[in-house]
Amino acid sequence: MRILGLDYGTKTVGVAISDELLITAQPVCTITRKSANKLRQTYAQIEQTISEYGGVEKIVLGYPKNMNNTLGERAEATEEFKEALERRTGIEVVLWDERLSTVEAERVLMESNVRREDRKRYIDKMAAAVILQNYLDAISKG
Repeated sequence: MRILGLDYGTKTVGVAISDELLITAQPVCTITRKSANKLRQTYAQIEQTISEYGGVEKIVLGYPKNMNNTLGERAEATEEFKEALERRTGIEVVLWDERLSTVEAERVLMESNVRREDRKRYIDKMAAAVILQNYLDAISKG
């Protein structure tokens, strides 16, 4: 079994995958689209990643809560994305609090000595890996 992790943004989706033992999350790719509403190719690329890795039985989707725990427009868009993703893939999608995941991803990239101008290329898939790793850590304690 594997779990796919996603960091859904207005123009990009960061993608990460767990190992088969559900211990670690690895960044896979960043899916970029020209417009916030052009999602057909995004869904297709996610489906392709699922078939490429095999054994994906769950998707963890970053849920953008505000720091005061309220939900905004991005959370609403994420909920719609979740429903469409479940319909298309037939795989359960779990919403997971993503607060500070980008900050954590930035810190990881800095500690890995990734140059500032290169970080933009990696930040979304690293944020997806941070979200997924946080989920994996939580279920292993459960």
